[in-house]
Formats: sequence, C-alpha cells, structure tokens
Amino acid sequence: MPAPLPKELRDRFARLIEEGLTGREASRRLQVSAATGGRWARRIRSAGEAVASPMGRPAGTGKLAAHVGFFQELMIQDPDITLF
Repeated sequence: MPAPLPKELRDRFARLIEEGLTGREASRRLQVSAATGGRWARRIRSAGEAVASPMGRPAGTGKLAAHVGFFQELMIQDPDITLF
C-alpha cells in the first residue's frame, strides 16, 4: 500500500480551495488525480482540513485477537519465550 501524500501538498490544496478553485482545478494544478482532489475538497468543506485517513488494519482485529490472553500468560510464565 502506498504512503499518503505529504501534508504540505494537502495544505497547499486547502489554500487553493479556500481561494475559490474547485477540487478538479486544484488537483490539476498540483498534479494529483481528480478523484483525490474531489475527496480532499469534500473533506476540507466538511472538516476544515484534508487529513490523511488512518492506514492499516485497526488494532485488535487480527486472527489472533481472541487468543491474546493465552499468549500473555505464556509470556508471564516464560519471559524469554519468542512468539515469532
């Protein structure tokens, strides 16, 4: 998965939107996709800024989440154990 675009680029985009450009015009000027420009423009209008969405899976939702207690007990019993 690619990294989010830099915050500086998002800030420049927000300034262009505040100056009155549409999301498509601002995205063309900053050379980002029209879809990205549309998403950022909606976020700027609704939240005031275009912050990056959290990346990755939420903590505690993996396949082993139900077994965390078991692994913690193993680690308490033998602190030198490795799980990987």
